[in-house]
Amino acid sequence: MSELSKARVQPARAGAQQSRWSHLLYVAPFLFLYVTLLVYPLFAGFWLSLHKADFFGGSRFVGFENFVRLSNDKVFIGAVGNTFYFILLTVPALAIIGLGLALALNRTTRTAAFLRGVFFSSSVLSVTIVTLLWKVVFAPDGGFLANLLKAFGKAPVAFLSDANLALPAIAITTIWWCIGLPMMLFLAALQQVPRELYEAAALDNAGRWKTLWNVTLPSIRRTFALVIIIEVVLQFQLFGQAYLMTQGGPNNASRPLVLFIFEVGFTRWDVGYAVAAGQILFGLIAIAAMAQYFVARRKEAF
Repeated sequence: MSELSKARVQPARAGAQQSRWSHLLYVAPFLFLYVTLLVYPLFAGFWLSLHKADFFGGSRFVGFENFVRLSNDKVFIGAVGNTFYFILLTVPALAIIGLGLALALNRTTRTAAFLRGVFFSSSVLSVTIVTLLWKVVFAPDGGFLANLLKAFGKAPVAFLSDANLALPAIAITTIWWCIGLPMMLFLAALQQVPRELYEAAALDNAGRWKTLWNVTLPSIRRTFALVIIIEVVLQFQLFGQAYLMTQGGPNNASRPLVLFIFEVGFTRWDVGYAVAAGQILFGLIAIAAMAQYFVARRKEAF
């Protein structure tokens, strides 16, 4: 290589190295916040879960004793089962109802715009307001459902005091409260579907159901997977509705995992035990989200 060529290469390498450092400076604030607010708390929480600790400064290393206690704790196991049951009650309903509303309201009329606002408006309410409204609906004395049952000659049902109905009642409340987000995500996806696909389906004399199955659903499959993942993560964190409507009762029938963690940590002051349960919750959320993600990717590959 000639001296002239070397002289040209050296400034180019120096410029490339300087460019890399400038790029690093741009992402440094994000990396700092990511490590500070996510990575460090994750490892610190796992380390704390290996201790017998409380809020008063006492801490003693016990290894995996907290996790062994959790595996033998019937209340914890019941809370895990309640959480999965709640997810089965809510996530499919939110996805299907949200898609149905999006299909029905994917119009440019004023009525459709008004109804979109109506269905989304519940999402902006606080959990306190939502639970107060639905406690009135489910109240066995003078509640909306009680009066409706009386009108048909049926005896009122104490939904929130029945071990078999408490969690489904909370699920209905949650679906009403959270339906706005999946509806809007599906609406955004439907508006991105090319019109040419529907025109081609019309030329082939495809009916509504055939068009839905062969054109609409394949076009929004990524959004459908996104909605499922988002709702699974959100519903794993059920807390406010169960705490305000039933406080986990009756007989632990509606106690979710987050409420169990809250009670252990802030009522019994057993912080290490609560953090260990939180680590299991994190693992369950990560496994569920990644499983759904890989299933969706595999379907797209076919």
